[in-house]
Amino acid sequence: MTSEEIYSQLKEIITVYLPEDVSVENITENSHLMNELNINSSHLVDVVLDVEDAFNIEIKDTELEQMDTVSSAIAIIKEKTN
Repeated sequence: MTSEEIYSQLKEIITVYLPEDVSVENITENSHLMNELNINSSHLVDVVLDVEDAFNIEIKDTELEQMDTVSSAIAIIKEKTN
């Protein structure tokens, strides 16, 4: 699976949890999930659960702590799907 394919699926997952004041256009690979996209900590857990389901992977707590940006999430997903 390519980084672009992962990014596309991840963007769809993240969009569900964006607050009303944040636009889908704001999601870039450099976006910080909590600071820039305003995803709260409970929704971040939901994002991870959805990622695990969508990509059929398991993300450990230590990896969750590293998933602070879209690009770091892509890297973790790519490593686990290859």
